[in-house]
Amino acid sequence: MNFGILAAGEGSRLSAEGITVAKPMIELDGEPMIGRLLRIFGRCGAEEVAVVTNGERHETAQYLETLRPELPFRLTVTEAVTPSSMHTFARLAQMLWGKGRFITTTVDTVFDPGTFAAYVKAFARADSDVDAMMAVTRYIDDEKPLYVRTDPDMNITAFTDKDDNPVYVSAGIYGLDDSARPVLENCLASGVHRMRNFQRGLVETGLKIKAFDIGQALDVDHASDLAKARELLSTNKNNG
Repeated sequence: MNFGILAAGEGSRLSAEGITVAKPMIELDGEPMIGRLLRIFGRCGAEEVAVVTNGERHETAQYLETLRPELPFRLTVTEAVTPSSMHTFARLAQMLWGKGRFITTTVDTVFDPGTFAAYVKAFARADSDVDAMMAVTRYIDDEKPLYVRTDPDMNITAFTDKDDNPVYVSAGIYGLDDSARPVLENCLASGVHRMRNFQRGLVETGLKIKAFDIGQALDVDHASDLAKARELLSTNKNNG
């Protein structure tokens, strides 16, 4: 399995709250968030990991270069300044198209490694007619969550901004293959700038998209999220 990390964001909300280090380099348990992801991907048998970092904050790319000699997989890094998360994702996808199924995540998504490994295996072993497998969570702690509707077989039927009776929200982790490429290209040509609208496009195109409950997952968007992330990691260690 190949993996990708979206790490080109500015982290403006964290910066406004006094955290000046580049978001990917924020430490959890003494390890930068991006280093933690690489370690997890390695344990999941990664063949290649592609990363798009912020072209105006070179410390992340420099850190990755220090890790490269010891990594058990190919590491491809691109520095970029993009106008939106969609454009960052497009740069990342260009590095992964044509190489089989891949899983991408935002750099600030925190999750249990054991459950993530089960998700990776599920997508790798999914039938060939499964075009995508999105990680979802019942833990809703986002300012603007993307709600995910599923049928009884965990096929995703809709991505919505509102839901009167929510069960799942997107965990910001996307499992895709080349069938998603035309949808992405159409979104970019249409001026779409938000990842959630790309995901809606996948459904509207009629692709078969599965949901996988990854358990508690959260994004580090604010300084207060760091305490939540560390608590999540501590709970996972105690339960493991």
